[in-house]
Amino acid sequence: MTRSEQQPIDRSTAQPDTGWPIQQLIRDNRLLLMEAAIVEQLRRNSDIKLHPQLLNAPLIYDAQGRRELSGLYRRYWEIALAADLPFMMCTPTWRANRERVEHAGVNPSINGDAVFYLRSLRDAWDTAEGRVMIGGMIGCKNDCYQPAAALSSGEATRFHAWQIDRLAAAGVDFLIAETLPSVAEANGIAHAMAGTGLPYIISFVIDRHGRVLDGSSLTAAMASIDAGAFRPPLGYMVNCAHPGFLRADSQPPGLFGRLVGYQANASSLDHCDLDGASELQADDVADWGRLMRGLNRNFGVKILGGCCGTGVEHLRALIDD
Repeated sequence: MTRSEQQPIDRSTAQPDTGWPIQQLIRDNRLLLMEAAIVEQLRRNSDIKLHPQLLNAPLIYDAQGRRELSGLYRRYWEIALAADLPFMMCTPTWRANRERVEHAGVNPSINGDAVFYLRSLRDAWDTAEGRVMIGGMIGCKNDCYQPAAALSSGEATRFHAWQIDRLAAAGVDFLIAETLPSVAEANGIAHAMAGTGLPYIISFVIDRHGRVLDGSSLTAAMASIDAGAFRPPLGYMVNCAHPGFLRADSQPPGLFGRLVGYQANASSLDHCDLDGASELQADDVADWGRLMRGLNRNFGVKILGGCCGTGVEHLRALIDD
């Protein structure tokens, strides 16, 4: 079977999560390192032109784009390797949903090809087996900062299943939905991901008061999804928000039983200010690292990485005492 002929998974055979490698790594390690910014780094690279609809996804078919993309992943992995930490990297498919793929007229197997691309990188690194995990990444349908534009639960299941199934069929280690501003859309995505049988993570965008952008508390959001999904997520994350936004000291202690990770923005500016900024915005890296390490040491948040404005110096700050 060729990649373009690859079929989505059969949902009727989905099984509960039991002993997946990603689960074992989270259980057995104090800290797992996740990638820092990918799209934002490429956006500021004069040699690269991002696709207007699919952003970095089509770069896997372009020689120069592939070199730049591969260089970013490798630099992030080398930091984890030097620190003897497991590394989590995600497919460059944040915007590669069916609607955008068809509108752009690109190869319909782009999601599966992105998985094969990351697997080829992992194989080339010749790293210790089982220490690098590949996540199949999706995003919300519309603007990740506008919860009013989010899909309903039922709409989300139908809309996102096409991409989710193709990522799962290509052999990712886990699935992850990032930058979700709404619990309703997250619920629908969770239903679609649960049907694959793979472990999955739901990651929300939060405001500076520690709430999902639709106004829900993180504990309420997690409880809603855990109760509604026939196979709940492996855990939850926050991304695209400064670590100070979480207000960890004010959160209910029970939150940290389900919050497994945080991919933080480099800047403490509000999303509206970051979204319209023409220049890179970043707070002091040492302060950022201190806040992130505090999430790990004081609250048990095991997966740490970077989002907008971050790079190698931020990942290094996660492991520097």
